[in-house]
Amino acid sequence: MGINLTEVIVEANDIFGDGVNLAARLQASAEPGGILLTAAVAEHVRTEKQLSLTDLGELKLKNMNRLVRAFGIAAAGRVQSPVAKLTALPDDRPSLIVLPFQLEPNSAEDAWFAEGIIEGIIHILSGIENLFVISRGTSLAYAGMAVDPRAVGRQLGVRYALSGVVQRAKGRLRVFTELSDASTGRLVRSDRRDGMLGDMFEMQDRIASEVVTAIAPAVRGRELARAMRKPPDSLTAYDLLLRALDLLYRLQPETFDRARGFLQQAMADDPGYGPAYSHAATWHMFRIGQGWSTNSAVDAEEARRCAAAALERDPNDPVALAIHGQMLSFTQRDYATALNFLDRAIAASPSCHMAWTLSSTTAGWIADGKRAVEHATRAMQLSPLDPFAFFTEHMLSQGHYINGDYQQAIAWGQRAVAHNSMLTSNLRTLAAALVAYGDLDAAREIARRILALDPNFSLMTFAARSPMSAKVLESHVPRLRAAGLPD
Repeated sequence: MGINLTEVIVEANDIFGDGVNLAARLQASAEPGGILLTAAVAEHVRTEKQLSLTDLGELKLKNMNRLVRAFGIAAAGRVQSPVAKLTALPDDRPSLIVLPFQLEPNSAEDAWFAEGIIEGIIHILSGIENLFVISRGTSLAYAGMAVDPRAVGRQLGVRYALSGVVQRAKGRLRVFTELSDASTGRLVRSDRRDGMLGDMFEMQDRIASEVVTAIAPAVRGRELARAMRKPPDSLTAYDLLLRALDLLYRLQPETFDRARGFLQQAMADDPGYGPAYSHAATWHMFRIGQGWSTNSAVDAEEARRCAAAALERDPNDPVALAIHGQMLSFTQRDYATALNFLDRAIAASPSCHMAWTLSSTTAGWIADGKRAVEHATRAMQLSPLDPFAFFTEHMLSQGHYINGDYQQAIAWGQRAVAHNSMLTSNLRTLAAALVAYGDLDAAREIARRILALDPNFSLMTFAARSPMSAKVLESHVPRLRAAGLPD
């Protein structure tokens, strides 16, 4: 049963309204014989001694575009599972719960420390695109229990469970974590973190960040492998997006158009799925930047259309905000408005590494090297093992180049090349940095690579279409000419 307290519309023998729909969704999510209440109802019955309430936190209910705070209810003396059995997420995104960590030895001081780590992990994970993270309130409902990840998977419909152990001994802390596949119970990844007792809050933040850094790529890689195994006729919009991103960021001419095909299919299958539109905008911008566009004006207009469509579907999505900002800089050189969108993206999700990376991009284009380096550094801290980290490394190269630190610019540019040698904007920055540093032979070798990838490249066309400000282009173009790129 699902119970909600709200105004309804009565017509003849029927009742209508959003409140009725919410009650129906709660009922569909309750376990057999169970009762789920909204927060409004819970406030009215909280003082009833005959009833026992369990705060389930914010739940994702089928066909609801917002999270709903829910409570489980049982009569006094009845044993109730900590959470109701929930349906699987309808949009097929990977979902994860961070279970309460075990304490060795069990102490109140260690308990709050462990809860702080969990809260930090949940906060950072919530900023990862296409990952649904179960709320802290639901996680803590499992405190003090021996939990089988498979049971949690059945109850919550989650795909992954993160568990851990906190050990304290002789002034040191050790934290073990395990990421499990909740459908099979199979271990996906295990890690250990050590530290000295000292600033507990700093240690909480560090451990939370390091744990997410380790598990996020594992989840993404496993999800891509899962999507690749699916037959074509069973792919969801999310599966199609995963396949598209895998091809998009390879930047291989022979597979680049296939990425667009997957994105178009995702948009056709689920017209309300915003991420497909955001990354379609990115596809068009890369097509221009790589020199592969046959009509850059058409691609720029498509990038604008797709970026706007993504925001229409979710105006608060940090990735949609960030890519919209990138589009404004890249296609219009509207830096002020772009930075406004990028700042909003970071405010919406301070742990969204893409927002920090793209903010660094625009900062570099307007010669704000300090901000460019700071924001790209933050992005690397959030996701250093990301398979698309080569773009963030390129932004670090660009930021150091703007600052005149050419050694660092070269080092980061070469690192980005090692991870993806196809990104022509990185090769241009690297060539210019090598010229500024005085290594003309190495710069000319990079210029030859650029022309191999973009045979029609010319400095005149580049300067006309580049998203860089005139202040940056003033020194950048002569250096590219010195590297051997044609006018």
